[in-house]
Amino acid sequence: MPQEPSALDHGVRAHAAGEARRPEAYTRRDRERRWPEPAKNPRRTAFERDRARVLHSSALRRLGAKTQVLGPASDDFVRTRLTHSLEVAQVGRELGKALGCDPDVVDAACLSHDLGHPPFGHNGERALDEVAAGIGGFEGNAQTLRLLTRLEPKTFADDGASAGLNLTRASLDAATKYPWRRGDGPARPDGTPTRKFGVYEDDLPVFDWLREGAPPGRRCLEAQVMDLSDDIAYSVHDVEDAIVGGRVDLERVRRTEEQQRVVGQVRAWYDPPVDDDALGAAIDRLVALPIWMRAFDGSRRDLAGIKNMTSQLIGRFCGAAEAATRAASGEGRLTRYAADLVVPPETLAEIVVLKGVAALYVMAPRELEPLYLSQRTIIFDLVDALLETGDRHLEPPFVADFHAAADDAARLRVVVDQVASLTDTSANQWHARLRGMLSEVF
Repeated sequence: MPQEPSALDHGVRAHAAGEARRPEAYTRRDRERRWPEPAKNPRRTAFERDRARVLHSSALRRLGAKTQVLGPASDDFVRTRLTHSLEVAQVGRELGKALGCDPDVVDAACLSHDLGHPPFGHNGERALDEVAAGIGGFEGNAQTLRLLTRLEPKTFADDGASAGLNLTRASLDAATKYPWRRGDGPARPDGTPTRKFGVYEDDLPVFDWLREGAPPGRRCLEAQVMDLSDDIAYSVHDVEDAIVGGRVDLERVRRTEEQQRVVGQVRAWYDPPVDDDALGAAIDRLVALPIWMRAFDGSRRDLAGIKNMTSQLIGRFCGAAEAATRAASGEGRLTRYAADLVVPPETLAEIVVLKGVAALYVMAPRELEPLYLSQRTIIFDLVDALLETGDRHLEPPFVADFHAAADDAARLRVVVDQVASLTDTSANQWHARLRGMLSEVF
């Protein structure tokens, strides 16, 4: 199944290197929370509190049992959404700090970036989008905003409604990878509209609040750092998992015909704004690096070699982006809308061909497996069963939402919220528990 390109691939970069004078790094407005709260510990900054709230959230813990590329139960080595998010946060924190961003803002955004993803990875996301087609669809990034501002229990508004984690404006903006409604985003490289979006219609009030004063459709620098860090971690670590799992033959990737297959996979799934020759040159550069291993036998020495390879690649990509951004925007603290992250085309090509390696040898073959159909069936069955039985099987927070829903569309959104909150493990368990009831109903 072709994958939507990331916001980075849409080319939202290097807006105005010579923009007018830069404002204060972070203003009082950046530190504002939608619902004012007294500081419990004056020695902690508002952004340190934001990071801590995300780190201690139940939504983050649940990522430990959610699919990244391979299911969390496939083996003890494979990454989950949680370990991926921790790695993204480490990459983003260091890159953001080097540019002058507040590291806690970037860290909070990176830890948050996958909170809205449902069970079974992108397969589950597509199934829920199909289920929710009549109520505005489902999108993991829009669901993340919903979790941070509504579903994750921490703070309540004056009217008694849940305000989610009630993060600062700067941290929420940094966590917003796609700052637009469905259908309002930039076109993909092939001219078709992007399917990605960052807010559902009924979450527009908080979205409008966090985007006050922001240029329409433009991401703040911290969100751009988060997005690049996600792409870097995704590309490098998925290849590492694939190599250790025996799904990628390192010597085979050196062959011209295999490299052509990788380029074809990149074009079919990601369609980045670089041509095929640039993609071919990128994979040539990568396999020619001294750090690129020729073989992997699972020994401790080879495991260390893989770790060195991934570490060096991360440093290569971050270093290139930092240098290009500094060249465009100068020295000093770069934050918010005072600069844009610049990713050299050669670096973008190298990142995306690594994603193509994982796609060709791991993700594309998996879409033909019976497991993929089974996962989609579980999602469809759970939504049907929960709608049919009202609030009987919902968790208590969602029972309250179900009772407060004004119509069938709102009730469906509550059910989608409930199913999206499940892990791979709990989705399977719920399905097994409800199987008898499902057979009676259907």
